[in-house]
Amino acid sequence: MTELADLFKTLSHGVYVIGVSDGEHHNAFTAAWVMQVSFNPPLLAISINPSNYSYQLLQAGKICSVNVLTQQQYAAAEHFGSGGIKDKMAGYDWLSAETGAPILANSLAYFDCRLSHVCDAGDHKLAICQVIAAAKLQDGKPLLYSQTGDMDKSDGLYGKGE
Repeated sequence: MTELADLFKTLSHGVYVIGVSDGEHHNAFTAAWVMQVSFNPPLLAISINPSNYSYQLLQAGKICSVNVLTQQQYAAAEHFGSGGIKDKMAGYDWLSAETGAPILANSLAYFDCRLSHVCDAGDHKLAICQVIAAAKLQDGKPLLYSQTGDMDKSDGLYGKGE
């Protein structure tokens, strides 16, 4: 692991499952790069790989949920971060939000969002989303990105000498 990879892991942020829907199809993926970017209106920025199926659904449906995982939900983070699973949502309980976005029923909390706009951000896109509704679903402490080790296989993505 490079020094840059080690240093990026010192940045404090959580681990989330993002639920997306185009009204007919639903999917979910793990994201660690989520942050509040405005109070008024309440906006969140979500970093998403534009080559992923979930990005297509987000672009088509213009809705998503940000589901905060607890420290006991590492397996869910790993599951939704994996590729090649035909129906990622099977085996998990889902609620429907005001927007129609899928909500992970046993998450710590959720934010129900409408897509405002998308910006380029290197090899990812930043989806800027307005929070329509939010709720706490259970007690617990959020899962932090630094607690996941190299689950996302990001250690190998940094260039040599950086």
